[in-house]
Amino acid sequence: MRKLIGFDDDTLDKLTQLGRDRMATLQELADEAFADLLKKHGIPIDLKDALRRSAGASSKSSGTKRITKGAKA
Repeated sequence: MRKLIGFDDDTLDKLTQLGRDRMATLQELADEAFADLLKKHGIPIDLKDALRRSAGASSKSSGTKRITKGAKA
């Protein structure tokens, strides 16, 4: 899906230079930026990430509690 995003001239110049410095396209810079934004807010980026988070959450919630005998407070 394509969406149009507007940048002011100064920002576009800086992004273009960053892309040259890192040998990356503007699309690659945008993909990285949006992935970082989603990660920051705890939103899974793809199905693999969603499944990993789901499995991690279910293993934590279904864990058994250990009871130790003879422990004194």
